[in-house]
Amino acid sequence: MADNKKKMVEDITSMDVDFAKWYTDIVRKADLADYSSVRGCMVVRPYGTAIWENIRNLLDGMFKETGHENVMMPMFIPEGLLQKEKDHVEGFAPEVAWVTHGGSEKLAERLCVRPTSETLFCEHFAKVCSSYRDLPMLYNQWCSVCRWEKTTRPFLRTAEFWWQEGHTIHETAEEAMAETEQQLECYARLCEEYLAIPVIKGQKTDKEKFAGAERTYTIEAMMHDGKALQSGTSHYFGDGFAKAFDITYTGRDNKLHHPHETSWGMSTRIIGAIIMTHGDDNGLVLPPAIAPWQAVIVPIAQHKPGVLDAANELKARLAKVCRVKMDDSDNAPGWKFAEYEMKGVPLRIELGPKDIENGQCVVVTRHNREKHFVKLDEIESMIPVLLQKVRDGIYQIALENRENRTFVGHSMEEIMKFSAEQSGFLKTMWCGELECEMKMKEEAGLTSRCMPFEQENLGDVCPICGKPAKTMVVWGKAY
Repeated sequence: MADNKKKMVEDITSMDVDFAKWYTDIVRKADLADYSSVRGCMVVRPYGTAIWENIRNLLDGMFKETGHENVMMPMFIPEGLLQKEKDHVEGFAPEVAWVTHGGSEKLAERLCVRPTSETLFCEHFAKVCSSYRDLPMLYNQWCSVCRWEKTTRPFLRTAEFWWQEGHTIHETAEEAMAETEQQLECYARLCEEYLAIPVIKGQKTDKEKFAGAERTYTIEAMMHDGKALQSGTSHYFGDGFAKAFDITYTGRDNKLHHPHETSWGMSTRIIGAIIMTHGDDNGLVLPPAIAPWQAVIVPIAQHKPGVLDAANELKARLAKVCRVKMDDSDNAPGWKFAEYEMKGVPLRIELGPKDIENGQCVVVTRHNREKHFVKLDEIESMIPVLLQKVRDGIYQIALENRENRTFVGHSMEEIMKFSAEQSGFLKTMWCGELECEMKMKEEAGLTSRCMPFEQENLGDVCPICGKPAKTMVVWGKAY
């Protein structure tokens, strides 16, 4: 048993040796995804798909609670339609994949494979919105999009990825801003409550905001290695897109008005965040809320009379309180232990002849490998308690990692020292000038992650240029 487990663990590169290789090892060996013959694209395997489905179901429920409806838009965008919003098309031009032929015939107008769907939604809104009574229109779609990335890594950056993109139009700027903030809060809630990932909520600088947006809000998470991962964004467009696409409605004053627009999205990149926030050298550590199996039953000495019967009975009982699997394969128990650790199953339940005799089972929590001896007649009530312990435990580990890797910079000297010696978040004051933001990137290798909603007064001057400071910024190196 020990040899089998040891061999499997050795197949994963230690994160302290090579973090990038550790990440790729987990993606492949935990059966999340595999490479495809299509450049930059991945095959999301059933286990990875099940994780995404659980995330999707949670998000979709939140969206519908706030009145959003799902729609399905085309995957192709005519070039002329894409060109209508100047800033938007310039922002996406380097990443667009073009379709030039239909069969053997050259198309009269190129079609781009959607990198995002603002233009398609705007074209549709212009057709279906005529009166203030039609507003708000609260739409969302689940789909894949294509961005021709030069450097790819499964889940984090691929030429095709899966996501949801919400698009809404409103009567007033105030309503649209409230929508933008509400949807960011939705993403933050998903990350913190369900994925156990602590996030910083804030606004992107003008340099980092979405192409065509007036404001972009973001949630930023810290990975094990101290790098940041932008985990969800929400954009306020004002009426810029509405004017470009001639979206108008008759208002309460019987005059024509342009609606105010938002968009917001979260993608399969969040699976990469789960891996890099919670995983360890034995594999995945999954938050219970999105784990395909929240508990796995491993029968011990299953060849002995009564063991498999008891395990099947236990599975039937637990199916009422969690997603449970029972592994009665002929693999050794040690192999199974390593396999389900690799897959990040939150709880492992061991049940053998002695356990049955004593009216108990052993429950092992994945994140800390603690053993809990649970009476069989109390198992239904204890499993939810232990799942909550896993969620709380991994959240606390992630929070402590972020706190231990967050620093303050009061001078360019301190900023350069941080860049050379540390990995994590750096908080500084900032004058708001693009020149200073560019200097941080060029000299310190740091990009602005966000201007947090929860501001701190770290001083009166910008440490980059010495001018009066306007806001606090969180900087970091990012995926």
